[in-house]
Amino acid sequence: MNINLNHIIDQVVKDKGIDRAVLVEALESAVLTAANKKYRNTRDLEAHFNDEVGEVEVFEFVTVVEEVENSYQEIDLSEAREIDPDVEVGDSLGMKMDASSFSRIAAQTAKQVIIQKVREAEREGVYNEFKDRVGELVNGIVRRYERGDLIIDLGRTEALLPHREQVPRENYRQGDRVRAYISDVRMATKGPQIILSRTHSSLLIELFRLEVPEVSEGIVEIHTVSREPGSRAKIAVFSNDPDVDPIGACVGMRGARVQNVVSELRGEKIDIINWTPDIARFACSALAPAEVTRVYVDNEEEALEVIVPDDQLSLAIGKKGQNVRLAAKLTGWKIDIISETRAAEAELEELTGGSKNEESAETEASGGLLSAMAAKDAIAMIKSAESVEDLSGMEEGEERVTVMRTFEARIAELTEAAGSEDGETTDDSEVAETTEAVGITEDSETTENSEDTENSEDTENSEDTGE
Repeated sequence: MNINLNHIIDQVVKDKGIDRAVLVEALESAVLTAANKKYRNTRDLEAHFNDEVGEVEVFEFVTVVEEVENSYQEIDLSEAREIDPDVEVGDSLGMKMDASSFSRIAAQTAKQVIIQKVREAEREGVYNEFKDRVGELVNGIVRRYERGDLIIDLGRTEALLPHREQVPRENYRQGDRVRAYISDVRMATKGPQIILSRTHSSLLIELFRLEVPEVSEGIVEIHTVSREPGSRAKIAVFSNDPDVDPIGACVGMRGARVQNVVSELRGEKIDIINWTPDIARFACSALAPAEVTRVYVDNEEEALEVIVPDDQLSLAIGKKGQNVRLAAKLTGWKIDIISETRAAEAELEELTGGSKNEESAETEASGGLLSAMAAKDAIAMIKSAESVEDLSGMEEGEERVTVMRTFEARIAELTEAAGSEDGETTDDSEVAETTEAVGITEDSETTENSEDTENSEDTENSEDTGE
């Protein structure tokens, strides 16, 4: 008894969400694989699904010949005409086979093929469904933790909320509902992998799109977002309708709309500011709630120097620099915060810079070289001096203690070295004079000795003569 597969196919299509054609193709492939396994690939077989009777039919094709050489793929003409009277030599004749005669192993093979094809079709369907939903919000239920990552059940499939995409202060338990942003969908070896995020800046935009009708309709647009997940965020908004206040629309009646977003983000503070193409005004708004005195703009370097009152400096910078950091991300420009006192000192230094340069030039002209140099360079010059004359006049106008100590020490070293050289010269001259005196004495002694010798010799000679 053949079973009508149409009802089964329709039920599987409904449950699994796969295309009917894909499932039918899987059935045909499974039955054909089972048939080839039974006949060991010795015959030319084809499988087709008959939609009317709801079964997969297997056909064996043979070639009509006058003399049969291969009984598996050829058939005699007379035998073929018993099946089809109009057949001729060379024609291909298809004969329906009884699929119910397949063995248990062949049926098991068909089952495995069907299961594999259905899984592949299901994975492909999930991937095709979610690949175009990147950038959307989804709701899911926490199923389990895997090495710090959260596995979220989305209904048809499971998604991954990596540890790096989780807000540090948020904790989840099994069964908790979570709303997240689809940041990526990719096909892996085990099927489609859907990556969720709770830290993405676009999550904030999508939440406002859900809560604020003006944003979803395009009347109010969110231009830029800067966010430190779990702590604070800033969004810049503007309105395409002059009659609609963008900040008021986002805040809602008594703050109801923005409060819903804050609750979804579990207490993350949100600053909503007006966007303007004027970068100076935009930066002033981005640094709120701090008040700004004035702004200097460097268009080439895309840098801003913001002057704030002394009592507003810490407020403008924020806790651990958070406020100015978020403002810089929001504007896309580098921002330097300076107090009014520091700015006044800098302006005074610029004004007096010319006179100081003139004084240093006069000092150099008068010989006071050290005072016009940096302390490190001045000390190096002092130590490299080879005589007291080289240092003469250099200390004029010098007031730095370290430089003067080095100067005085070097003067003492050079003076002492000069004195020792003079002493050595004097000793050498005295030695020379002494040597000369000794030489004279020796000469005189030599002369006396020679005279005594001669006198004694003369005396002896005279004595000899007398004898």
